[in-house]
Amino acid sequence: MARRTIQALVGGMAVLACSVAAGQEWARKMFQSTRHDFGTVAAGAKTQYEFALKNIYVEDVHLASVRTSCGCTSPSIKKEWLKTYETGAIEAVFNTRTFSGSRGATLTVTIDKPFFAEVQLQVNGYIRRDVVLDPGAVDLGTVDQGSPAEKSIAVNYAGREDWRIVRVKSTNPHLSASVQQTGRDGGQVSYKLIVRMDDQTPPGPISDHLVLVTNDRSSTQVPVPVQGMVQSGIVVAPATLFLGVLQPGQKVTKQLVIKAKKPFRVLSVTSDGDGFQFDTSGEGQPKQVHLIPVTFVAGAEPGKISKTIRIETDLGVSAPVLPAHAVVAAK
Repeated sequence: MARRTIQALVGGMAVLACSVAAGQEWARKMFQSTRHDFGTVAAGAKTQYEFALKNIYVEDVHLASVRTSCGCTSPSIKKEWLKTYETGAIEAVFNTRTFSGSRGATLTVTIDKPFFAEVQLQVNGYIRRDVVLDPGAVDLGTVDQGSPAEKSIAVNYAGREDWRIVRVKSTNPHLSASVQQTGRDGGQVSYKLIVRMDDQTPPGPISDHLVLVTNDRSSTQVPVPVQGMVQSGIVVAPATLFLGVLQPGQKVTKQLVIKAKKPFRVLSVTSDGDGFQFDTSGEGQPKQVHLIPVTFVAGAEPGKISKTIRIETDLGVSAPVLPAHAVVAAK
């Protein structure tokens, strides 16, 4: 959306003095969602959610602050300044160690540039005290692509004498789990939950859940957070390539930095869009760091350009893919 379009949107909405919320619509459009239900979670569970947003405008956007209506949820801004097409998030952490029962909060995000706006985000959930996870999440850590990983946590229950974990469900084909009972004394039951990640897991962050299925008819399922990072053998910077706001026919050149832990060759660099050129003429020798100039020529039609760049190497790992964006301005 061009600069004048944002100004026209905000100015036009300001005329509607009877509806303050209408003037905030440009800001809400950046958020993928504004509501999240944590569901029923165990005490101590590391429960968090990121409200993702993307700057879809030409102007830089500044997230000035975020406040909460309830101490049961702690919000934070992941990245204050967002340039065109950059992504960010508002992280909401459900405080499962200090609160219990049904809880909810309104998170108010204040934006002060390029214009003032406030966006309200809603979270809610139920924190049960009879099941406690220790620690609050299965943290697989940082793992190299192609390597498996295994971690375990304790699941403790206080209540019914016959309480049992019947099975563990996973919607992620690369995660599996098993449980071992470690204690049972009256109404106190303890299990060891063992989580395994296979060696076919693709690179990127892991933010998932397993579900403990129990024989408790009043609340049969207990979610368990699983987190970690599978580190690709190849790292590309920048992670998103923004080519700028260009006039029709204008040419611009940017540089990609491609790194690995050991020397490698770049076999090809391609794009699914027209107007891209990649200079790989000096990439015949194996190196740990490759610098690839990317040249883009804007087309005649104004509008947003969103394409994908794919890099092939001789390392035998998944080819890095990164998004490339540009804005072609009207004449």
